[in-house]
Amino acid sequence: MRLSRRVLAGCGLGLLCSATACAGYTPTPTSDTAAVSTVPAAVGTETTEPPATPAGEEQDGGTRQTEWGPLSEADRDLIRKVRLASLWEMPMAQDAVQRAATARVRQISGEIASQHHTLDRQVRDVAAKLQVKLPVKPTTQQQAWMSDISGRTGAAYDTTYVKWLRLAHGQIFPLIGTVRGSTQNTLVRRFSEQANAAVLNHQRLLESTGLTTPASFPTPPS
Repeated sequence: MRLSRRVLAGCGLGLLCSATACAGYTPTPTSDTAAVSTVPAAVGTETTEPPATPAGEEQDGGTRQTEWGPLSEADRDLIRKVRLASLWEMPMAQDAVQRAATARVRQISGEIASQHHTLDRQVRDVAAKLQVKLPVKPTTQQQAWMSDISGRTGAAYDTTYVKWLRLAHGQIFPLIGTVRGSTQNTLVRRFSEQANAAVLNHQRLLESTGLTTPASFPTPPS
């Protein structure tokens, strides 16, 4: 009887130890368990980014609606051409600040470069809002003007620089006036006024050098 009690007591102690050990044991998950995620899958999520411009929209032309009103092909043409103007006139003006032979040309070139920097910031802002793709390099004609100016020195540099910049400013004036008078887009209308003020001021600065000659003017229409 006494032996039986000892056996029962030993068995009870063994069961208690086993229970305690099991309570403190955390099983290592199997590979199948680890592959199961406890994070619920996202359902019906929406992107917060604005929709991309439809492919081919810039090439197709025509008028499309924006929150500022209709945007015509002429509106987009003005935005692109103002950008093109800055792409070559701004670096050439910066170059003239260093290379021009006369103090007056160096002075007005600093003003033109600074104003083109502001105008370029404005055109990039308008283009981003209206989803208009901008050019990234000057046209073939503009590159030819740049080469002609850069290839000269002294007084020839100054007169060639003034000639081509003034001619280019005169060429964009008709487009600015047309868009200002016809656009139904309030953002473009305000931008056209900014561009007009800059172009007019640049022409006055160039003419103030005293280097404006008949060669600086386009051929009058017949």
